[in-house]
Amino acid sequence: MGSTMTATRIDRGSTPTTTIYSEGGDLVFERTFDAPRERVWKAFTDPEIVPRWWGPHGTTTTVAEMDVRPGGKWRYVSSAADRDDVVFYGEYLSITPPEGFEWTFMFDVEGVGPQGGPESHRFEDLGGKTRVISVGHMGSTEMLEGALASGMAKGAIETWDRLEAVLAEG
Repeated sequence: MGSTMTATRIDRGSTPTTTIYSEGGDLVFERTFDAPRERVWKAFTDPEIVPRWWGPHGTTTTVAEMDVRPGGKWRYVSSAADRDDVVFYGEYLSITPPEGFEWTFMFDVEGVGPQGGPESHRFEDLGGKTRVISVGHMGSTEMLEGALASGMAKGAIETWDRLEAVLAEG
């Protein structure tokens, strides 16, 4: 007889604007933006727009590479006055404009090596608004807890706050 496993949904620091929870080894961020889906899609996939919002407050992001197609590479360099640059990189796995995309989301941790894994982003059309659902497939509870301990949730909320401001500019 087989057994059925159910994932427990655990709140991970949700705010009035952003819902954060984990299910098994996945970390999920959800937020509704007051902008049409096509505009949100463009903000995620246009190398001229990404640096205007990507990263927490106090950081600057440089898009070093961004080839938005299956198999295409991406590479962002995040800079801040109080730390060394952090490089985030990966490969686009699937692209379905404007519904969403999947990519590998990697970064190097000194003394540990590359960390990360696949991430999916879905853009749900809510009639002039867009719900973004980002799922990081962390692989294990230990990886998920490590990511949360690094300040990932706070950084993601600040990043999406910056995105909200950019989308409001039109």
